[in-house]
Amino acid sequence: MKNSCIRFLSSLLVGAALFGGSTALAAEATGEKSVQLDACTINGSVYVRLEDAAQAAGFSYTYDAADNTVTINPETASSAAATDKAGLTRNADGSINVPQDGSQYVPTAGDVIRCDDGTNYTITDVKRWDGNMFASGPVGPLPTAACDWSQFDQPELPKGEARHFTVEKEEYLFIRNLYETRRMLYTLYNAMGSHTATWKEGQAVRRSDGTPWVHIQLSLPKGESVFGFWPWSAEEVTGSLAAAPCGDRYMEAWDVYKDGVFQRTEYKMK
Repeated sequence: MKNSCIRFLSSLLVGAALFGGSTALAAEATGEKSVQLDACTINGSVYVRLEDAAQAAGFSYTYDAADNTVTINPETASSAAATDKAGLTRNADGSINVPQDGSQYVPTAGDVIRCDDGTNYTITDVKRWDGNMFASGPVGPLPTAACDWSQFDQPELPKGEARHFTVEKEEYLFIRNLYETRRMLYTLYNAMGSHTATWKEGQAVRRSDGTPWVHIQLSLPKGESVFGFWPWSAEEVTGSLAAAPCGDRYMEAWDVYKDGVFQRTEYKMK
């Protein structure tokens, strides 16, 4: 069985010509950044598990136990990312893709984030996540509806992003926090439901064209620079409505890291 397995592997996996003395899958084979794979040497040739190679190189395969053969399906990519117990998707190298569905991501020291530029960013310190000089504790759950939110503008969540920057040898990571963006939106909804200019007699006040009185977008206009506030303050959101209840509202939230250390969640609104 062992010899059969060795012959089987040697017919499917690329040996020393591709791998050389390293366990890194060549970038030319994957079309992406090199990936480290567990490997072993048998009779001078280097081998890796077919499952690992398939995941890294992006092909799928099927195994027929009856005749001990494997069919490679190069046109059908295997799942490059798997969902872990926390609901996060992880890539073949273990890096995390930031959530796209508005769910909460709670960072842990040692997490490796896959950035939009293709690099990986390692989080080393999250002590400021729930307690720091700006906040005394966790923000708490998202607001619940105090009125019929469906009568208001229903903006779509933007794409979750992980932006990596190097500034004077310091490494920054900005993660678009869709969960906290939802907190801003829901807080605004409840404020609109209690403001006479936006809610009357159990109904949302609408413009002459029938659209909601307040138009909402969950990201700032391109090129727009707005000073953020932190820690979280509902008054920063509701206060803007009190000052000018009509018009457009833009909002977004970002988790900021510097050299692997969590700094703050920054809220921006216009």
